[in-house]
Amino acid sequence: MKTGVIVFPGSNCDRDAAMVTRDLLGLPTRMVWHEESDLSGLDLVIVPGGFSYGDYLRCGAIARFSPAMQAVVQHAERGGLVLGICNGFQVLTEAGLLPGALVRNRDLHFICDRVSLRVERVDLPWTQRYAPQQVITLPIAHGEGCYYADADTLAALEDHQQILFRYCAADGSLTEASNPNGSLGHIAGICNRRGNVLGMMPHPERAADPALGNTDGLKLFEGVLTALSVGV
Repeated sequence: MKTGVIVFPGSNCDRDAAMVTRDLLGLPTRMVWHEESDLSGLDLVIVPGGFSYGDYLRCGAIARFSPAMQAVVQHAERGGLVLGICNGFQVLTEAGLLPGALVRNRDLHFICDRVSLRVERVDLPWTQRYAPQQVITLPIAHGEGCYYADADTLAALEDHQQILFRYCAADGSLTEASNPNGSLGHIAGICNRRGNVLGMMPHPERAADPALGNTDGLKLFEGVLTALSVGV
């Protein structure tokens, strides 16, 4: 599996993502500068966390116009896998690859913490290494991670099983206290209807190295590797 990690001015999690794919999983990994548009040969493209272009206009709003993101859109339309993490999730919504928007956290504070997530669906490459309704722990670090969409969009996400991760309590229950940013439906991660594009606010790449004491995020990357190795 060949992986590409998009690098914007302001990205700060691009090397973290590459560390997982290249150093932990031993996969060929290419850093793709935002001005590049050649994604040929790549199976998985990661749009990492950070502050693309400083987020001076709106999170992800400028990044969507970059040559690299235009190529990512084409990659996704061809069925290629795309993973957007944190700011990358924001970029994917701005680019129209995923519905909805990420807005200011409920309490208007930047949150850096570890949270519990419930895995809602396990029949996609992203989640196939998890058990149904499994509760995992991943880090979050964002100021605009509150997922918002209109009622029709939320209903469509539910109807088409596009919600892959929800913020939850340690026992899997959905409580107000377990929703760190006020996301509608406790949504922490969604996919497109085809299932090849995933956006999530929590950071799986920060919970992948055994040295950090938590490898719940590594299973996401391992699932993609397994799927591509068998041609799914």
